[in-house]
Amino acid sequence: MRDVTGKVAFITGGGSGLGFGMAQAFCAAGMKVVIADIRQDHLDQALEHFARIGKPRSVHPIRVDVTDRKAMAEAADETESVFGRVHLVCNNAGINLFNDIAAATYDDWDWVLGVNLGGVVNGVHTFIPRLRKHGEGGHIVNTASMASFISGPNAGIYTCAKFAVRGLSEALRFSVAPLGINVSVVCPGLVDSAIYESDKVRPSHLASTSGPMDTQFMTRLAELHHRAGMTPLEAGEKVLRGILRNDFYIFTHPEFKEELREIFDEALAALPTETPPKERLAFEDHRRALKMQARATWKNY
Repeated sequence: MRDVTGKVAFITGGGSGLGFGMAQAFCAAGMKVVIADIRQDHLDQALEHFARIGKPRSVHPIRVDVTDRKAMAEAADETESVFGRVHLVCNNAGINLFNDIAAATYDDWDWVLGVNLGGVVNGVHTFIPRLRKHGEGGHIVNTASMASFISGPNAGIYTCAKFAVRGLSEALRFSVAPLGINVSVVCPGLVDSAIYESDKVRPSHLASTSGPMDTQFMTRLAELHHRAGMTPLEAGEKVLRGILRNDFYIFTHPEFKEELREIFDEALAALPTETPPKERLAFEDHRRALKMQARATWKNY
């Protein structure tokens, strides 16, 4: 979208962190924004902010659990009732579980994947038919993380989900291009957010964990987010710039360049060096040709 003035945005996890930063940036650019969040306190804080800056009518709060498909459909209906047709959908809601992936329980897996991957799936499935129906073009923004490229010993389920969000977004980009819908995947680093409080919204039916929480570690994590994390507004403004340019990858933090280079250099170095047979080359050439056809339909709406 080259011009977002007057357009409608729907942001999950919009009450704090990156989602709140996007809400601020979008409102400043003249958009009407639905802030969807599972936490009422975060919704209240966001509304207080917009009231203070004189833009209470530019935002509308909806309390919703992104894992609840019926509730997501109702949130979409409410958004259209309040503001009209949606043009920008930001599937941003996310939680984290800072544990060893090898010791995780099924409940750990179901909770983190259900929110971080399932929530994106539900947002995509809920809104793409609506974007397609109004025919005015649109943009889907899926929040992954630098963890969608860079893994480590902790937060393994989170990393798994974020890799999946990146893959989903790459495939979706080609799928919806003919519909006039653009796609971006946001890969932030450390942002001043409350993701360390994820356990507050963990549902009781998925309460089984791999062990007690390390309270000292969580305290240090909270301090780190607030002291060193990028401000939500700065991150949100970078997302808006990426949308206006129709960037697929939106990287907000510059400190990962060399680590990414190492990852891709290692992958390229691991490829076999022999010449593939003509039959396989022909198959891959056909696949690449289809990909190029999809690229030709990418537009800035």
